Amino acid sequence: MFNALILFTAMTMFQSPSVIFKFESGISTDGWQIVDDRIMGGKSQGLFVLNSEGRGVFKGAVTTENNGGFSSLRYNFEAIQTAGFESVVLKLKGDGKAYQFRLKSNSNDRHSYVYRFTTIGILEEIVIPLKLFRPTYRGRALTLPNFDADALEQIAFLIGNKTNEDFYLEIESISLK
Repeated sequence: MFNALILFTAMTMFQSPSVIFKFESGISTDGWQIVDDRIMGGKSQGLFVLNSEGRGVFKGAVTTENNGGFSSLRYNFEAIQTAGFESVVLKLKGDGKAYQFRLKSNSNDRHSYVYRFTTIGILEEIVIPLKLFRPTYRGRALTLPNFDADALEQIAFLIGNKTNEDFYLEIESISLK
């Protein structure tokens, strides 16, 4: 009995990765949505397409003109349980710029949990412990605990570096580990 309990506990602590989304040729990108500062009168513009390798490409231009300065790519889905997982794993290739990866445990929440990362220009795997995602609302830190929810319903990539810039981010997959 004791050995079975240890085995069960070890199995739940070290679950195999759970894929949230894997891009590949021919896959539907329904559910992925661009949200730019245009919703507030800004002039930034993002675009989302699949490239010839089957990766999702989030690209465009951010401008601070007209009080703008961000572009985001969001994906809502049925709740995915996070219990037993410790990290989010991003497989992507960026342009050397800083981005945010965002989580929501409930897609109706006004706030997001955010982790900022910088890409290095080659295909890379970025492993982000869930406990490092900090709560924010419209760029302001909140006095709430870091991410500790049991589920996810939305993920997002955002670029908003307070500068005018073109951007290009190829996404291969997003998973829990």
